[in-house]
Amino acid sequence: MEDAEIVDLYWERDERAISESDAKYGVYCYTVANNILWNQEDSKECLNDTWVKAWNAIPPQRPLALKPFFAKIIRNLALNRYHMQNAQKRGGNMVLIAMEELNECVSSKEDVESAYFAKVLQKDVNLFLHTLPERDCDIFLRRYFFLENTAEIARRYGMRDSNVLVKLSRLRKKLKKYLRKEGYSV
Repeated sequence: MEDAEIVDLYWERDERAISESDAKYGVYCYTVANNILWNQEDSKECLNDTWVKAWNAIPPQRPLALKPFFAKIIRNLALNRYHMQNAQKRGGNMVLIAMEELNECVSSKEDVESAYFAKVLQKDVNLFLHTLPERDCDIFLRRYFFLENTAEIARRYGMRDSNVLVKLSRLRKKLKKYLRKEGYSV
């Protein structure tokens, strides 16, 4: 079923929207959550919560592409669950490692203006991603948006883990240089 047809089901408040969403994007969404949580039960709960959030968001929203719409929902749910579960323990988790890697490029101070600057920064990072070759962009997004581990990325692209680490390091340096050129102090 096409995305537009699934969205129409949501707008009609037809419960088939959820089963069609799950059939088309369930495995994908589960993988996004599991890359963050590494726990089947928690990932399944996030998946179920994704369909509830989508049900409540459509209408009034009418997303053109459901895959990124669902990815953003489940990623946020999984990150929230992750933060709740790991509030007391700050060990060497993969999510923290990935976020710490990005901190060298994108660090910010918490203040009143942070919400505005976060939006501007998001726009600028997206513009940066569009300057990259497709494979580099995909590797960057898989690591820092979908939080895939570097071994999985290496397997996907037929690379060594060390090559992925070097590639990510170079991409972070490019991002840092790009953001400096755009006027950010990083």
